[in-house]
Amino acid sequence: MGIWQRMSLIFRSKANKALDRAEDPRETLDYSYQRQLDLLSKVRRGVADVATSRKRVELQISQLEQQSAKLQDQAQKALTLDREDLAREALTRKSGLTTQINDLKAQHAQLQAEEEKLTLAQQRLQAKVEAFRTRKETIKATYTAAEAQTRINEAMSGIGDELGDVGQAIQRAEDKTAQMQARAGAIDELIASGALEDVSAHGQGDDIARELEAMSSQADVEAELAALKSGSAPPPPQAILPGEDGGDIVATEAQKDAAEGTQP
Repeated sequence: MGIWQRMSLIFRSKANKALDRAEDPRETLDYSYQRQLDLLSKVRRGVADVATSRKRVELQISQLEQQSAKLQDQAQKALTLDREDLAREALTRKSGLTTQINDLKAQHAQLQAEEEKLTLAQQRLQAKVEAFRTRKETIKATYTAAEAQTRINEAMSGIGDELGDVGQAIQRAEDKTAQMQARAGAIDELIASGALEDVSAHGQGDDIARELEAMSSQADVEAELAALKSGSAPPPPQAILPGEDGGDIVATEAQKDAAEGTQP
């Protein structure tokens, strides 16, 4: 296949697709119906023309028959007046009229047969046009309904896509919320366990207090261990008391009770 043939084929295929997209079946059906109505109108005009010609021939036949009857009367009257020559002339003219009448009658028969034929064709064509009109309206209604359904489905498909996007956005928001809640809970647990410091709950000197508490706890453990070794009762646990100069001191429970009793 040559280049020009391929280009021509491609052009025709693309043009055909463009025409298919541009073609509306309803408009095509209406146009076809209009063409059939035009054809039916032409057939009706043809029937009317043939009927008119037939009627004209009938009038001519009637006029010639009247003339022929008149010539017959004239021939008889001429014979009563002993004018055989006039009678012969009248009969000769009558003979010519008779020939014309016969020709017109033959033409009339042909026109009548043609009129009947066209009338039958008109009736058949009219029936087909009416059937096509009914079928056309049915197809148009079905196409319109299908077109509306297609648009609804396309709209619903678009709504479904949008709802799917909204659902995904909601899911992402819920996932992020759950993640933030889990993170907040983990931080709370770390703060509660002491792994993280709560800056808002501790002021200056908290690190010293913690160190003194650790030292007191270690001293209690050592004293209790020594008491166990010696077989005596373990010493009372020590506590951290605030000093007069603002510092903290380590004291036993008795010293702690005495200090609390002397406070105002």
